[in-house]
Amino acid sequence: MVIAIYPGTFDPVTNGHVDIANRASRIFDTLYVAVYDLSAKTLLFDTTERVAFFTKAAEHLPNVKVMPYAGLTVDLAHRLGAAVIVRGLRAGADFEYEFEMALMTKHLAPEIEYVSFMSSLEYQFLSSTLLKEVARLKGNVESLVPAHVARALREKLQT
Repeated sequence: MVIAIYPGTFDPVTNGHVDIANRASRIFDTLYVAVYDLSAKTLLFDTTERVAFFTKAAEHLPNVKVMPYAGLTVDLAHRLGAAVIVRGLRAGADFEYEFEMALMTKHLAPEIEYVSFMSSLEYQFLSSTLLKEVARLKGNVESLVPAHVARALREKLQT
């Protein structure tokens, strides 16, 4: 049985994130979506909200479990018995960051594999940061996030 972790801040979860979870859930026996609690980023939604958003977005995936976490991802992987860390990879700029993260993961925990899923074409441009900026400026993000997240964004930003 292969267990994988898909870590991120997911502030908020986008359809691109859900696409990666869908695809990874077909390959791994159990996929933990690990919502990072102590991000250095400025977050719009708290951890409880982000976990709830992803839980609802992945409710159709029986082998996906969503949980909060803090600390090193490799430490969480060890606690859960995970052999793989899953990440989404968009265009060029992501590659440098993910490559460095993969090398650090190998340094900290050589037994854990770092697997990058190429983002689907329709989500190559999508990031939570860009999405929040467009939503703040009252742009239409309905097709980029699950419906419950779009509602939460409108309420939070009063757009």
